[in-house]
Amino acid sequence: MSQEIHSHQLVRGSLRFSQRLSPTRRGARLARLLAVQQLSDWGWDHRNQCTHAAALLVAELAANAVQHGRVPGRDFLLTLVLTRTEAGPAVFRIEVSDCRDERLPGPVSVTPPGADDEHGRGLLLVESLATRWGVEPRHPCGKTVWAEIQLSAGSPSGC
Repeated sequence: MSQEIHSHQLVRGSLRFSQRLSPTRRGARLARLLAVQQLSDWGWDHRNQCTHAAALLVAELAANAVQHGRVPGRDFLLTLVLTRTEAGPAVFRIEVSDCRDERLPGPVSVTPPGADDEHGRGLLLVESLATRWGVEPRHPCGKTVWAEIQLSAGSPSGC
C-alpha cells in the first residue's frame, strides 16, 4: 500500500485528499476512517449527520471496490473533494477508483432485496444518501464510482 497522502488546495474554495489503499477489508475500513478524519480536518464535526452519511458512502463504495473491483496486486484509490461556494451549500464528492472496468455497477433495483439476501443493499444505500452518484471510466483502465452530498451552506455543523 502506498503511504503517500495528498491534501492540498486545488482552486479557491476546493480542497482535495487522495490515498491509495489495499483492496482488502482493512483498506475499506481505513478509507472510511480517513474520510471522517479529513472532514474533521476541514472543519466538519465528526458527530453530525453529514459526516455520518459521508462515512457510510465511503464505506459502501470502498467495500464494493474491494469485493467487485479487486485486481491482485493493484490498490484502489480514494479521492475526497470538498468544494465550497459563495452561492450555495458545500459539496463533498467521494470517488473510489479501481482497476476493473468490465464490472460496472448496474441500475439500482426498485425492488429491494429480500430479508434473506446477503447482497444488493449497497447501491440502495448510496442512492438514498447521495445527492447524486455515478460511474465513469478511468483511463487507461478501470472505473471511478463517485457520490456527492451537499453540506449545509455557510456552516460545517450540519447537512
